[in-house]
Amino acid sequence: MLLDPAIRDWVLIPIMIVMVLVGIVRHQVTVLLNGTPKKADLKSARETKALQRCGILRAHGVHIPEHAFHARKAYLSEAFEKGTYLKEPNAGNKPRGNVMQDPAYVETMMDGMKKNMMNIVPQTVIMGWINFFFSGFVLVRLPFPLTVRFKGMLQRGVETHDMDVSWVSSLSWYFLNLFGLQSVFTLLLGSGHAADAMRDMQAMSTMGMGNAAGPNLTPTGQPQDMHKIFLGEKENLELTEHEWGLENVETRLLVKYGKKPASVLLDQKKAKIAKASGRLATAGSASSATVAAPSSAAAAASKKKGRRQV
Repeated sequence: MLLDPAIRDWVLIPIMIVMVLVGIVRHQVTVLLNGTPKKADLKSARETKALQRCGILRAHGVHIPEHAFHARKAYLSEAFEKGTYLKEPNAGNKPRGNVMQDPAYVETMMDGMKKNMMNIVPQTVIMGWINFFFSGFVLVRLPFPLTVRFKGMLQRGVETHDMDVSWVSSLSWYFLNLFGLQSVFTLLLGSGHAADAMRDMQAMSTMGMGNAAGPNLTPTGQPQDMHKIFLGEKENLELTEHEWGLENVETRLLVKYGKKPASVLLDQKKAKIAKASGRLATAGSASSATVAAPSSAAAAASKKKGRRQV
């Protein structure tokens, strides 16, 4: 099948140029809509950083000594229990008001919706323009073979069963440019640009709530109960056991370079397990003795009382 060169000059290249220009204009308009960045709320940032600190301690606690790990563990557990890091520590039992009455939340949600509209509207207009003027056009042939599974993706708008899979329709060319021009936008606009196709897809799915949701809001925009989150993080921290990362490091180094046999490490692990088992057994016997002492005292008192009654 031969293609008219006019299709290349009046369909293929114009679609690509229009998408690049629309992406640049959309980026500039989004930058203007953002305005001056707002200062972060100190109390909200304190809540988030406390959770991050606990996560770092659980993940990398092996790199600090045992006494330092347990000191941090006790401090964070007590702080989470008392609500030290809460934005409003004394508002735990108060009923939550309507979130739509919060001006800060409404303003954030409106900003997110405006940004999403700047992402959705241009792509909708371009898709309608291509469907109206270039519907059914075959624009280009890919220089490599593909399987039949790609037919529906590359030949949208062209209802044929006999055409080779490597031919690309106008609508499929739009989608290929939509996801393939990200490197061009990064080169022209820099990293973190607003002409991101993946952000467009996320905006269409969330419809403005994703950008409005902050660190203390759910994806649906509802405020989270940070006290419950802190209590859950406290339970995770209490279940975390410390294992000193530099324990027996000299022996491990000698075993690694063949100066000592590997059985030495196994013996040390067995000795450590036996020592821990001995501690547990001692603690269990002490607790059982503590429980048995009051029971024996109560039995003696009841026996003495019975003698008096006789």
